[in-house]
Amino acid sequence: MPTKVTDDGQVTIPKTVLDHLGIGPGSEVDFRRAADGSIVLEKFKQPGEPIELRDLVGIAGPGLSTEEIMAMTRGE
Repeated sequence: MPTKVTDDGQVTIPKTVLDHLGIGPGSEVDFRRAADGSIVLEKFKQPGEPIELRDLVGIAGPGLSTEEIMAMTRGE
């Protein structure tokens, strides 16, 4: 979904993206750098605001394999 940056540094976020993130007029958004260096746009959440499980999917990145975890529990 390519979009252009205006002279003022603004972009139009596609409606499908806004709908997916639950962003509407007046919503606050947050930009963060992901582990791979990409920039992620998220709906801003106030501290203490409940989060949904789907918001956490994929944020931990790759982890240990089952074999590695088992080796650690055995002290290997």
